[in-house]
Amino acid sequence: RMDLTREWTDEEVRTLIDEEMIALREIPVGEKRKLKKELFDELRGFGVVQDFLEDEEISEIMINGPAHIFIERDGVLSETDRSFLSAQKLEEMVQRIAGRMNRSVNAARPIADLRLSDGSRVNVVLAPISIDGTCVTIRKFPKDNFSMSELVKKQSLTQEAAEFLQRLVKARYNILISGGTGSGKTTFLNAISAFIPEEERVITIEDAAELHLQGIPNLVRLEMRPANIAGEGAISMRDLVKTALRMRPTRILIGETRDGAAADLLACWHTGHEGSITTIHSNSASDALARFETLVMMGSEMPLAAIRAQIVSAVDIVIQLGRFRDHTRRVQAISEVAGMEDGEIMLKPLFLWKEEEGGREDSLTGRLVSTGAEMIRTEKFRMYGG
Repeated sequence: RMDLTREWTDEEVRTLIDEEMIALREIPVGEKRKLKKELFDELRGFGVVQDFLEDEEISEIMINGPAHIFIERDGVLSETDRSFLSAQKLEEMVQRIAGRMNRSVNAARPIADLRLSDGSRVNVVLAPISIDGTCVTIRKFPKDNFSMSELVKKQSLTQEAAEFLQRLVKARYNILISGGTGSGKTTFLNAISAFIPEEERVITIEDAAELHLQGIPNLVRLEMRPANIAGEGAISMRDLVKTALRMRPTRILIGETRDGAAADLLACWHTGHEGSITTIHSNSASDALARFETLVMMGSEMPLAAIRAQIVSAVDIVIQLGRFRDHTRRVQAISEVAGMEDGEIMLKPLFLWKEEEGGREDSLTGRLVSTGAEMIRTEKFRMYGG
């Protein structure tokens, strides 16, 4: 009965399903209600994983072929009893996601990074590249952004550390947020951005739009674009960083620095665009700087010594996030880039996570404490306040 030559609204689809349900007199009301939801999810939603997408306690959904679906709830992975009826049904879901973004996922382009309308990240690897069937990984975006005060309540950091970070942001210190997979880098970037004064002009640059900055009227959001089927039309992060510099930004926020765009970001920090913040994938503060210099080398022909000198001059603070054994996400360290010694970049820890004795294996007891070290770089406090 559906005329597929035109667009159908969700309400029209629901009405059509209701009409069909009325004719099925032999099916109990409870079964009809369940069948109605399943039909709607199949036609307009994402099939058997729709319930998981609607469950706010689930943070990640992993589909390993049509027969195996895993979820992460409260930091714990478990396999569900759900499965797709066939590989074709899974393929239809993938194409529905890609179609809503005007992207192509096919044999010629079997790997894709997509997102849902709510900002959730979707990675797709089609069969036969994924040997056991099409693999889909959905990292859900929380419906409500965590504020810094909420992170303090969750003991991700202390109130003292949060107030210190607020001073740093207001004084336009350049900040590198580092952490491993699932450590909460994007969540923390969202939270710390709330300290940016509302009168500033902020430009965000992302692979897939996930940042939701509040209270900044003069905000421009830029998103990368992959090449089309013909291999044309790609907009890279380097392209966006370069054009952002021509848009008179007060600050530039980059969702994640992961390629040669680091060289352009470093140049940006050296041309008066202070107060910029980005995240980087790394397991320690020192590793974060080493990775950053490697990314700069990918986009620049400068010698290593010159790159390190520029990093020391540009990057002020490294915030290291971690995912602990009790599945909590916390700030592990806040460090100042203190300078260079024997050609190596030196870090001065200002806050460090200290675990207290007596904690259980599944529950950590401890807090982020000040090291008592005095900051070396205090000139921005004098220039911008904070």
